[in-house]
Amino acid sequence: MAAAAEKAQRYEAFVSDVLQRDLRRVQEQREAVFEQQAQVLQLRSALARLQDAAGPLHTQVDLGCNFFVNAEVPDPQRVFVALGFGFFAELTLPEALRHLERRSSLLQRLSDSLTRDGAKIRAHIRLVLEGFPRPDVTSLGLGIPRGESLPPGEFGGSQIRGNP
Repeated sequence: MAAAAEKAQRYEAFVSDVLQRDLRRVQEQREAVFEQQAQVLQLRSALARLQDAAGPLHTQVDLGCNFFVNAEVPDPQRVFVALGFGFFAELTLPEALRHLERRSSLLQRLSDSLTRDGAKIRAHIRLVLEGFPRPDVTSLGLGIPRGESLPPGEFGGSQIRGNP
């Protein structure tokens, strides 16, 4: 009996130390991807408004510490787009919109991949937790006949947050 308890304790430690840590890491990465997708969407709408506007662009520029100055861009048909790692490219508005479309599809694929990874980790957690033997519920006087399963979350069944 002591060996079974020790083995169960090792599995619980594996779930809490490894699997749940991995799940948190994947969820944090997924949230970061969602934030990037929101930024791409916001930039795409701003570029679409710029493309529709005719003439110079009047705006305010933050110089730092919320100190704004008025600025005028005489020809807003070219923009600098951050490519990553400190590199920027000067693109026309249609080129920038195409770049954002490609970036958006890349971020969507990355988000889907992270969602699948999170589902796999949750499945591993559920598999480990449901592998433990359940207590003899007939001795607890709950009126559940032997051989019937309990609803998730009761007496050893796993209740994993975020599962449908």
